[in-house]
Amino acid sequence: MRKYAYHELSLLQYILLIHGTQIGIGVLTLPRELAEHAGTDGWLSMFFGWGVSVLVSLVITNMMKLHPDKTITDLLTLLLGKWLGKVASILMSVYCAIAAIVVVVNSAFIINVWVLSQTPGYIIFMLFAIPIYIIIQGGLRIIARYSELVFYLTLWMPLLLAAALKDANWLHFLPIIKEGWQPILSASIYTVLPFLGFELAYFVYPFLKKKQHASLGIVVANTLTLLVYLHVTIICFAFFSPDEIKQYTWPTLNLWKVIEYSFLERIDIIFLAFYLFILSTTVLTYMYFAVFCTTQVFGNRDHRKHLIVLLLLIFVCLWFYTPSFMDLKKMTDIWSIAGVGFAFVLPVLLFGPIWLLQRKAGGKKA
Repeated sequence: MRKYAYHELSLLQYILLIHGTQIGIGVLTLPRELAEHAGTDGWLSMFFGWGVSVLVSLVITNMMKLHPDKTITDLLTLLLGKWLGKVASILMSVYCAIAAIVVVVNSAFIINVWVLSQTPGYIIFMLFAIPIYIIIQGGLRIIARYSELVFYLTLWMPLLLAAALKDANWLHFLPIIKEGWQPILSASIYTVLPFLGFELAYFVYPFLKKKQHASLGIVVANTLTLLVYLHVTIICFAFFSPDEIKQYTWPTLNLWKVIEYSFLERIDIIFLAFYLFILSTTVLTYMYFAVFCTTQVFGNRDHRKHLIVLLLLIFVCLWFYTPSFMDLKKMTDIWSIAGVGFAFVLPVLLFGPIWLLQRKAGGKKA
């Protein structure tokens, strides 16, 4: 019997789990970051970020195909030995925990600024922690089903956002490549964080039922993410002037604020409420694999105790310390730097040793 057969995922769940993990705070901040470094040509930078992400994703899936029933923690134990493998697994757990914490704390901060200005961050997190625990305790299949549900529930949002195009000025994009390719290429680094999430194929691959479609699935997931970011960025660039967009911390939220109907004014509040579901798909997946790694290290089957400990640690930290906007920016930068190593560098370094390990195992069987 396969080790992870109980939590097997369909191809659609695999795609939407990775896609949901990628769609996070980047939807709110990416248009401004690209405008600051490449002007209205910044939308072209996303194609470079997408291309690199797809290439590395294919490296990861082809690497995991060599040992289809093992996660990256299992492979690291085989490569490095018992104790070094545990150290590497703990580092992966820390990385996933940092990613989850950055997104959940940013979510609490946005709610503080936009809706509940007098509510402490730890109270908002406590409200988050209850559904987080309920969903994660069910395992990866439940998280994947939740990601699929959120995808369908939020399909209306890009369509409604397009209502802002009635006031768009397409001259903002002209001339295209106005300052050459150098700013576009330099801005590509800011698309690294929005595309992070594909690296969880390290863990998700063994759970996929039809593994022969893993490469296709992860390309589709990255492409869906590209389309979402392109849609949001192009609308923001067309609506706001090149100088105006740089003044907003979250230009996407400001864009929703100007969309009004006779029967509904503060549609940005509704958008934020539904956007919390999208952010939760990122938090849930990273948090699950953070505790998944620790359960592997300590040889436990029940990840719920580890999850409770992690949630309590975050709650206590927010109780004693409320991070400022600059603190959140530093935390996000740390996640981005760690993500470059974990998602882009690590698979290149591991592919050769894992291939040799597979050849060696094949030789012994022969």
